[in-house]
Amino acid sequence: MSEYKGIKGFSIQSLSADPADPNIGQVWYNSTSGSWKVTSVTTAGAWATGGNLGTARRLLAGAGTQTEALAFGGLEPPTTRLANTEEYDGTSWSPSNNMNTARATLAGAGTQTAGLATGGNLATGVIGATEEYDGTSWTNSNDLNTARNYLSAAGTQTAGLAFGGDTPPVTAATEEYDGNSWTTSGNLNTARYGSGAAGTQTAGLVFTGEDNVGLQNATEEYNGSTWTSVNPVNTARLTLGSSGTQTASLAFGGGNPSFTGATEEYDGTSWTNTTSLSTARYGLAGAGTQSLALGFGGLTPTITGATEEWTGAGSPQTKTITAS
Repeated sequence: MSEYKGIKGFSIQSLSADPADPNIGQVWYNSTSGSWKVTSVTTAGAWATGGNLGTARRLLAGAGTQTEALAFGGLEPPTTRLANTEEYDGTSWSPSNNMNTARATLAGAGTQTAGLATGGNLATGVIGATEEYDGTSWTNSNDLNTARNYLSAAGTQTAGLAFGGDTPPVTAATEEYDGNSWTTSGNLNTARYGSGAAGTQTAGLVFTGEDNVGLQNATEEYNGSTWTSVNPVNTARLTLGSSGTQTASLAFGGGNPSFTGATEEYDGTSWTNTTSLSTARYGLAGAGTQSLALGFGGLTPTITGATEEWTGAGSPQTKTITAS
């Protein structure tokens, strides 16, 4: 009988913990759990349950990656604006220092250790307040030129992009952030609020939302100065979660106007429907990439702190080998 060593050229390792970055097809024995394991790739994208937010909320903002995410701001019932900040480590959320300005319907960008928050609303109206997060605390920066809520954002803390929103009225205004101040750039082709967003300051993406007429499914790409209309999403909605880049993005959840868990992938040309969120909701936030995304918070129709982790098709996964 052939042995694994004779086939692969090396023996199966006995490890006390799963390797951090195993090769596809690698087999090992986890001596701590007493199980055999193998790395394969996913054949279809799927959502899995993650750790709940410490503070359930909706209309919050997010930033970062699936294993290093940031949640901030939002709304508690019935009308309490939040300054709460939480960090996600791939398993659970931990509280961090509050924002300086409690608000909802704001936009977020950047990473867990270099986050950006801008816009939103107070009980008294819309604001343009901008704050930067350094992994511990928030620092006030210069306001947006156009105060607004239900806006979208992309990019990083030192090269950010903010667009759309409601001033009121609904706006197409776009602004670029350099780590200190905001500069006006080319308007969206379709003024909208509550849109999904992805990408960078020079390669941004906006999709869905609502304009003065109603829900619409328009998608636009930004090249650093102007927006170009491209193929629309399949499900028009607003206040959805989003992640990724201009050529590999993910749209999930939202209201159309009822709660939806619809998930779509964008490849730089067109949108494709894929597996829906386990919990349909709107007013949620997103983080991560197209293949490894995170969706958290929202309204289901009750306020939720539920977190879901997305693993796209073709992503590495570790499986336990079972034998009968």
